[in-house]
Amino acid sequence: MPDKSYALDVWSNNNFIVENGLLKLNFKSMPSLYEIVKDIRNEGIKGPLLLRFPHLIKKQIEALYHNFQNAIEINNYKGGFKAVFPLKVNQFPEVVKAVTKAGKRYNYGLEAGSKAELILAMSQANKDSDITVNGFKDEEMITLGFIASSMGHNITLTVEGLGELKTIIDVAKKTNLKTPNIGIRVRLHSVGSGAWAKSGGMDAKFGLSSTEILEAISLLNEARLLDNLTMIHFHIGSQMSDIAPIKRALREAGNIYAELKMLGADSLKNINIGGGLAVEYEQHQSQKSHNYTLEEFSSSVVFLLADIMDTKGVEHPTIFTESGRFVVASHAVLIAPVLELFSQDYQERHLKLKEKNPPLIEELKELYDYMNQKNCIEYLHDALDHIESLLTLFDLGYIDLQDRSNAEILVHNIIKKALYLKRGQTTTELMQLQSHLQERYLINASIFQSLPDYWGLGQHFPIMPIHHLDVEPLRPASIWDITCDSDGEIAFNHQKPLYLHDINVEEEDYFLGFFNVGAYQETLGMNHNLFSYPNQFTVEISDESYKITDHKDSKNILQILSDIGYETKTILDKLKKDLKNSTFIDEKEKNATLSLLEKYLNQNGYLRTTN
Repeated sequence: MPDKSYALDVWSNNNFIVENGLLKLNFKSMPSLYEIVKDIRNEGIKGPLLLRFPHLIKKQIEALYHNFQNAIEINNYKGGFKAVFPLKVNQFPEVVKAVTKAGKRYNYGLEAGSKAELILAMSQANKDSDITVNGFKDEEMITLGFIASSMGHNITLTVEGLGELKTIIDVAKKTNLKTPNIGIRVRLHSVGSGAWAKSGGMDAKFGLSSTEILEAISLLNEARLLDNLTMIHFHIGSQMSDIAPIKRALREAGNIYAELKMLGADSLKNINIGGGLAVEYEQHQSQKSHNYTLEEFSSSVVFLLADIMDTKGVEHPTIFTESGRFVVASHAVLIAPVLELFSQDYQERHLKLKEKNPPLIEELKELYDYMNQKNCIEYLHDALDHIESLLTLFDLGYIDLQDRSNAEILVHNIIKKALYLKRGQTTTELMQLQSHLQERYLINASIFQSLPDYWGLGQHFPIMPIHHLDVEPLRPASIWDITCDSDGEIAFNHQKPLYLHDINVEEEDYFLGFFNVGAYQETLGMNHNLFSYPNQFTVEISDESYKITDHKDSKNILQILSDIGYETKTILDKLKKDLKNSTFIDEKEKNATLSLLEKYLNQNGYLRTTN
């Protein structure tokens, strides 16, 4: 049965509520998304919008630290807790700014996986916070780590292979720069769960085997760098759906840590459990995407590590996490206007009855006109019988195409009327009929640009209108984007049905919100069909109102073409020349046409006809 609340209790983490038919932020002055969108659009900005809510990043960081600190106290754990934000999850300035600001009181750090990200971490990290560096590294990147250490950063280079460790040792020998902390990523036998499970296991891309770990200890000893080994690191997958593999990995990694301590790695004091904390993307209670809470996760980590260390008589390590998706996914909402509904041809205004119609069509018209809550099921059955008879009559040549069109429109509207009259009392039969009334909602957005994980991985995102929420949605919905690609569609899924409203978008706006899009989607978004990212805004909510800041314009057409290597001056000169030489445009119109062309080139590529 369609749900007017769109399962907010399942996925929204109490971040949003419905009130007076509007979706509102459940924070301080509680503005509605609709009023925020209307304020922005009143400034002449059209197309899709990406709204950022930094208070949701702060909420997640606080929850992460609170739950781990609570677990540490309950389990009498003697080690500490630290966390870093993986920049790969979202490197955009507005996000990093919000992360470092909200994390300052906790010394929340940053994780880098490339040279550019390392420079970003060195320039943006809070004083006294940690920087961890993962991924494959060459001598230049390792030297950057030495420079960061010499600048006073508490930085750890995670070794992904023995060759990398040898390069660290070589750089340490030939430079007077301060040697950074060294971490070793271990390749666990344990594997994760979900779409990213291949991050763990013996065939994983990263990490050292047991034999390689022992060799690494030997190399560090020989180079007199064993005191720089401070961290063991593992990661078994992003968006971990099941807590059982996490527990297995913890036992394995915890025992490796304890064994290394007993082998003389005295400076070893940190165990980095990587990322993987899941975010709820599913919109149906029966299909939740993970089976644990943050409280259970933190409690399990602390308890298991304490138990292993106590058993082996080893000091409790400081626990590090790198759960970036958990921190930023919820902070961003994509708002897309609906441009068109594609079953407009079934609207009653398209009905063209004749002066004399076939008897069955006259009966369909009466069924529609006199249908009420008491008789609607009986009339619906009659209508379904009539359409079968009329289609047969058409095949035999007894009625014409206009008669057939009238019959289809009448039956379509009879079904819609029955669904409306029986809303809240939906039967299996009505549900089946409803699924045949699927509506295609064309949104002014690109799935490839703004929701690439849906296209590439089948990752679902919560979707709902941001208004009209006092009306039950009755239309099974497929969503089409404006790209010239048949894959630019979120098809109706009977296992995960989405129902939307029957709206005449020629008369009123209809906005859809796509939620939990703050992790990976922006950095992975592709310029398929040369659509750029949408206009972006940060929304800061106070006790009295809200403030819209940090407007980042969507790239215009010339900027997009320049980004992929075109000389925009050459393009402009060619267009001007062709326009000047055209014999199809009156001389008086050429200047006006040129101005219009230049206006279009300096706008983004999203559609502007109505929305």
